[in-house]
Amino acid sequence: MKIDILTIFPEMFEGFLNTSIIKRAIENKKIEVNLVDFREFSKDKHKKVDDYQFGGGGGMVLMPEPIYLAVESLISKDSKVILMTPQGKTYNQKKAVELKEEKHLIIICGHYEGFDERILDIVDIEISIGDYILTGGEVASMVIVDSVARLIPGVISEESIKSETFNDNLLDYPVYTKPKNFRGKVVPEVLYSGHHENVKKWRDEQRVLKTKEKRPDLLEKS
Repeated sequence: MKIDILTIFPEMFEGFLNTSIIKRAIENKKIEVNLVDFREFSKDKHKKVDDYQFGGGGGMVLMPEPIYLAVESLISKDSKVILMTPQGKTYNQKKAVELKEEKHLIIICGHYEGFDERILDIVDIEISIGDYILTGGEVASMVIVDSVARLIPGVISEESIKSETFNDNLLDYPVYTKPKNFRGKVVPEVLYSGHHENVKKWRDEQRVLKTKEKRPDLLEKS
């Protein structure tokens, strides 16, 4: 999968793209991530990409031309253009699974007060990562890249993906490691019993119980 991220702050991605699983996914050519500074597409001599909004109001607004030109330089028949914005549909695991099937993602990171409404004409989908406001779409775009990349075959183990939180609208089961007894808190005996069928049954039950306790809203969808 190829991912192009349009941003005026590419330096924000340095640690994200050069650490842990994402770094290995790039090195192993499971994903290709390119940072595109759309300021370079500005025709203004000072590389300006924002201006005051018509009608008055606080804050600066991203102008359409630099973003249009940046997208047009990248887009193909296989591209899906995403705009990170609080007004978008709330992101979830189902959407991550859908995006994993795409060949090319172009992610636009908004900034400042907002973006010229005409930018929506070149966008396929608007996505929000939650009902709160960030200073820009960079952090939100990292969420998209991380959640999608880990679903691509070969990035992490298939077993990890099969049994994780939000599959079937249920939370993941509790997990434990050594020591068996930590300050009087003991690992459930079934997990080291060696009886695989009983372990599976316990884990299935725990997923339901944990979801009922922590996210009962998910059970209505399950």
